[in-house]
Amino acid sequence: MLSSPIVLRMPSEFQMTEEQFFEFCQINSDLSIERNQFGEISIMPPTGGTTGNRSGSIFGELYIWAKQDGTGICFDSSTGFKLSTGAERSPDASWMKLERWNALSPEQQEKFAPICPDFVVELRSPSDNLQPLKEKMLEYMKEDGVQLGWLIDRKNRQVYIYRPGQEVECLENPATVSGDRVLPGFVLNMSKVW
Repeated sequence: MLSSPIVLRMPSEFQMTEEQFFEFCQINSDLSIERNQFGEISIMPPTGGTTGNRSGSIFGELYIWAKQDGTGICFDSSTGFKLSTGAERSPDASWMKLERWNALSPEQQEKFAPICPDFVVELRSPSDNLQPLKEKMLEYMKEDGVQLGWLIDRKNRQVYIYRPGQEVECLENPATVSGDRVLPGFVLNMSKVW
């Protein structure tokens, strides 16, 4: 079984179109697949039980908040987004304002949405190297619309907070993390994550 991502580098003449990549992901739906801005394809191993449980807790808390708030919708880790860089990414949990989501056509909503969420969360699993996750977060921050990102490092009990145009903030073993003005009233209890 895989313990860390496999990265496939393809010659330029073998690069898949957006449609081909979507179909490739659908055919291999039991795998978690992403493509970075350089066309490199990452195949991630399934998470272990503890990481899956913690990721589920984060999504569950976000889902409950989003349902009560009503101004946007949230997405789980299986949702792919097509970024302006050409990358296709799947954050562990994400949220988007309804007006941005509703501006997409039904066809765009069915495939990898050509938009980046307002809020993204990445949860580091024990097999993940931290630097590629930080690079992924910076990639999200280059996108129009992204207002807030959390990179949660369970191993070191740190939460990296990403905001457009600001330095990354690192919280050491926080009890809670707040959704700021982007997700007013959303507070994640970190005891459910650590």
